[in-house]
Amino acid sequence: MRSSYNWVISWSEKKEAERALAGLSFAESSFFPIPPDPLLIAMVTAKPDKWFRLATITTLSSVAGGMFGYFIGFIAIATVMPIVISVGYEEAYYGAVDWFASYGAFAVIVAGFTPIPYKIFTIAGGAAHMFLPFFIIGSIIGRGGRFFLVAYLMHHFGKRYKDKIEKYIDTLGFAFIGLLVLGFVAVKFLL
Repeated sequence: MRSSYNWVISWSEKKEAERALAGLSFAESSFFPIPPDPLLIAMVTAKPDKWFRLATITTLSSVAGGMFGYFIGFIAIATVMPIVISVGYEEAYYGAVDWFASYGAFAVIVAGFTPIPYKIFTIAGGAAHMFLPFFIIGSIIGRGGRFFLVAYLMHHFGKRYKDKIEKYIDTLGFAFIGLLVLGFVAVKFLL
């Protein structure tokens, strides 16, 4: 895993870095195990003025990859299920299915922002035939929230806090989800 991580980071210094970021973001949302955050962090650290562009590339590519995962689940869940089981994601898959039944698009927002394997939610969303526009909107909010937060923090705090941001991104993600839940609760009681 560490060698794969280092390989991903090495792309930040190449002229094809933006294409690599887009490809990694797409792949991670449907089948690849390494998240794009480390590459995004390295690229924004190197070029802080491009933070918004890089976060946009990461978000749009991740959502497109999520749609690919959705269609894998929609069309070929029976074929993919042995792979899901063999990589140890069976329990996560069934958990995602339960989340969709209970929370709908909110499950996609949470999965898109947190370290929960987003690819499992994309495949489960397709297998559950979740309403595609809600899936896309949830993906944009969840993935965009995560990647724009990472890029923004790197832009404003830069190299000095790079290691801390990488270390605590999951905690920041859960804090964001907590604020989001509080917002939904507040809106529900105010309306």
